[in-house]
Amino acid sequence: MGDTRPPGGGRRRLIVEADGGSRGNPGVAGYGALVRDAETGALLAERAEPLGRASNNVAEYRGLIAGLQAVLVIDPGADVEARMDSKLVVEQMSGRWKIKHEDMKRLALETRDVAADISAAGGSVSYKWIPREKNKAADALSNVAMDGESVDRTFGGEAAVDDLPDTTTAPPPSRGPGRGAVTRIVIVRHGVTPFTEEGRIDGRGGADPSLSDMGRAQAAAAGRACAHLLGGHPARVVTSSLARAMETGAAIADAIDAPTAIDGDFDEQGFGAWDGALMRDLVKEADGGFARMRRDNTFAAPGGGESRVDLARRVIPAWERLVADGGTTILVCHRMVILVLLEHLLGLDDDKAWRLGISPGSLTAVESWENGEIQLAFVNRT
Repeated sequence: MGDTRPPGGGRRRLIVEADGGSRGNPGVAGYGALVRDAETGALLAERAEPLGRASNNVAEYRGLIAGLQAVLVIDPGADVEARMDSKLVVEQMSGRWKIKHEDMKRLALETRDVAADISAAGGSVSYKWIPREKNKAADALSNVAMDGESVDRTFGGEAAVDDLPDTTTAPPPSRGPGRGAVTRIVIVRHGVTPFTEEGRIDGRGGADPSLSDMGRAQAAAAGRACAHLLGGHPARVVTSSLARAMETGAAIADAIDAPTAIDGDFDEQGFGAWDGALMRDLVKEADGGFARMRRDNTFAAPGGGESRVDLARRVIPAWERLVADGGTTILVCHRMVILVLLEHLLGLDDDKAWRLGISPGSLTAVESWENGEIQLAFVNRT
């Protein structure tokens, strides 16, 4: 994208138009947002996303946040005027109205965080109310989102204002690359147990210890992280059948007020006779079994252990069931399960998957689009 700052080197001026809606209030909700160059009127970005069940106000805030986040991609040091037909959001963000509802407080704080990033880069954010008939482009995007479609487009910004559609007639916005609906799954590794702290192997069919004090603290932190990440959006929690995953999942479900389900196909790899052994002792063994497990995905630990091929045979179909269910899921499981999933999703060689860090209590987010496209939003966030 070329430099389109005003002549003389002044800060670029951008306009965010944002909206959100809910069919039922609360009901099926979605947001829409777009970014324009204030000087030329060029369309720089479009965003739209379904929100599941939410209120109008939540959807409106989400649209504003998405528009400001798009600014961070385009020019974080710009002077931004955010335009909305929501008197509530504009007055609250301008500091003229008090915010009483807890959901609105959380969303306003998230909005201020994004605005602070723009300010830190040298830009600014102001808020302006506009009548609904002047916000039809963002409204059209939010209706696309309520229909279950996602839009995520960033343009070059070279078009002149005369080349742009007349937004007063609200033409149907572009669907971008046509990816369709998106399923989001946040994968959480359980908190530590006494076995983890001692460096002991602990797989499916082993002692199945509970979380330690540190593990419970990690589970609580993961719950707070998931709540912040979801921002009030609905989600469900799915865990393996092992105690450490179920306990971590319970802490997360409590933090986000979500239902919980158990799927034993997400249990950790079975390590047979190695269960409970110290990893440092296994590494020293003369037969090199532990090293072989890392380089040979068909190798299984003695005494009824599973190979990584065995693990993949039960984990991948379980993953595909989650994706088919749609919506947003918090999946709480185990290190080897996560490595197998990432190896599958990214097409990694067996050896390369071992290079991924998956810390206890960490979050890894995957977006799976209806057209089969996969995107990793982040990995190993603690």
